[in-house]
Amino acid sequence: MEDPRRGIRAVHSESTITVYQAYSPEIGLPAASEGRFPARWKRDRMTWIKPSFLWMMYRCGWGSKAGQETVLAVEISRAGFEWALRHASLSSYVRGVHPDQATWQRELRRAPARVQWDPERDLRLQPLPYRSLQLGLSGEAVRRYADEWTVAIRDVTPLAREIHSLVSGGDLDSAARLLPQERPYPAADGLLAHLRG
Repeated sequence: MEDPRRGIRAVHSESTITVYQAYSPEIGLPAASEGRFPARWKRDRMTWIKPSFLWMMYRCGWGSKAGQETVLAVEISRAGFEWALRHASLSSYVRGVHPDQATWQRELRRAPARVQWDPERDLRLQPLPYRSLQLGLSGEAVRRYADEWTVAIRDVTPLAREIHSLVSGGDLDSAARLLPQERPYPAADGLLAHLRG
């Protein structure tokens, strides 16, 4: 199946979708052990969630960047994820999607979530010709994410390091076999129509 130019590919079940984030150990380790974000996790700032494991690896350098040493797989409810998409605005103005820049800016100010479409990455973290969703949550969406949508939090840093080691050694086949099995997310057209950009 050909990948759409912009699409959501993720690990998902009938009721949940897995997204990724990376934090310092002071936040990431308690989150994974307690299954919820600790008190020091800031609810008053935007947090970005990424359904693509390899895009997260690109962003955090396989867990090597300062403040991003702990990679988390956060399983959230599909109902919550889809609420965020319905209430999201594109993070940048797109002619043809928005009537004008002023309308887009009003939407962006009101929206508790925002969407960016960034190039998907391969195992060497090189850009691919299609894009993956990054979903920014703020205000009400951050609170819902932490208190209502989160089902489980796992520390996948060892997995990231194992895959990175195989890639560094040139064993791409073994690395690929360890990747989370992401597949197209069955989002109804109406869910993404205002976010295609």
